[in-house]
Amino acid sequence: MDSIVNQQIKLLSKAMKLSSFQSYEQVLRDSKENQQTYEEFLLQLLKVEAGNRKENKLIRLKRQAKFPFEKSLEEFELNRLQHIDSSTIFELASCEFVKKKENIILIGNPGTGKTHLSIALGLKACLNGFKVHFTTAASLATELVEAESEQRLGKFIRQLSRIDLLILDELSYLSFNKYQSELLFQVISERSERGSVVISTNLEFSKWEEFFPDTLLTNALIDRVTFNAHILNMNGDSYRLSKSLN
Repeated sequence: MDSIVNQQIKLLSKAMKLSSFQSYEQVLRDSKENQQTYEEFLLQLLKVEAGNRKENKLIRLKRQAKFPFEKSLEEFELNRLQHIDSSTIFELASCEFVKKKENIILIGNPGTGKTHLSIALGLKACLNGFKVHFTTAASLATELVEAESEQRLGKFIRQLSRIDLLILDELSYLSFNKYQSELLFQVISERSERGSVVISTNLEFSKWEEFFPDTLLTNALIDRVTFNAHILNMNGDSYRLSKSLN
């Protein structure tokens, strides 16, 4: 009789997508050993289910984010940030900026940890249940052009608008033509006060015309990304060089 009941529990839990109930026997044994009430047993089982769902959601969010690699904030050497107080980084790591739909601009020379920090903040956002998408500016420009040529630009931009945090890495590494610039501007404009953007660049705002050909568009883009933005000066000792020397 018990085996039939066990089979029915597993079949029903599978149909209802209650993964923890598939291994409920262990929770039941622990409950008996601890002389728990039925309510305490049920509560423990639900806690296991909630934990499993949270873990599975995190795995899914990290996969969908498309990080090139994982870098944690704990691995980041905050003492190398000569122009940024560590309390600022910890405040951003709380992901309040995502809730408030604020932006972050990381400006610094190559090797100063911009990509590391942007990924670390992206992972914190995933841990807080936010949808994140990581891409380089060049890759996004290419995707936008391809979407336009395939007549699915509107759909692609709507998909991006549903992302809580868009991480745009390596802005300024390559120049963009006027058409690519307009498409990037469209994406960022659509996100204004609707979703957060983290941008990493090695050029200060006054030099953005070096990779965007249209002065008016460049100024409008800067206005959009700096509105409600945290602007961090990452310059200091080369983070990447120090890591390689150690």
